[in-house]
Amino acid sequence: MTITIELRCPSCGSDNLARNGKKSNGPQNYLRKACRRQFIRDEERAYLGTLGCITGFIKKMLVRGCGVRDVVAILGISARKVLKTLADAKYALKPKRKRYDCLEVDEFWTYAGRKKNRKWLIYAYHRESGEIVAYVWGKRDLKTARRLRRRLEEHGVSCGMIARDDWDSFIRAFAGVATLCGKRHTPGIEGNNCRLRCDRQDLICQAA
Repeated sequence: MTITIELRCPSCGSDNLARNGKKSNGPQNYLRKACRRQFIRDEERAYLGTLGCITGFIKKMLVRGCGVRDVVAILGISARKVLKTLADAKYALKPKRKRYDCLEVDEFWTYAGRKKNRKWLIYAYHRESGEIVAYVWGKRDLKTARRLRRRLEEHGVSCGMIARDDWDSFIRAFAGVATLCGKRHTPGIEGNNCRLRCDRQDLICQAA
């Protein structure tokens, strides 16, 4: 019985390949000259993070709420691989509906590199579905809050009610929209903020 394995370049899909020496741990290295991609067969990979399909699994787990540590433990890959997948991802957020009965809005800060380099995430959240409907990054000011409202309008999203705290920028940015004011009306987005903080702490611990 003969088993034939078809090899194709992971980048361009061509089967016009050349042998290009061997890796230090033994597997045959292949080269696609046209696109300059080098690779080895999946069956010979010792580290799962180099598998061609692993990026898709990482993205699927992340969007379904798995933290960085969860992905690392379940897939048996490095945190660096997960973080690189996040950094390289090109994802355009699209609301799943055009009409929401109520959206909760809140602000959340994090930092890049040093705590002095503070960044603010301001976003709209739908509690029933757990969906982040729209978000913007910027300063904690009225300009950024207004950008969030414009982002919702650009997506053609309408809502019957906005639940928010008593931050003045939210009051002014969503003027003319029916609102519920107070933390008792925003338990969904506050809980999601906690999850974001936990994931942020995961990133810091893995990078340390």
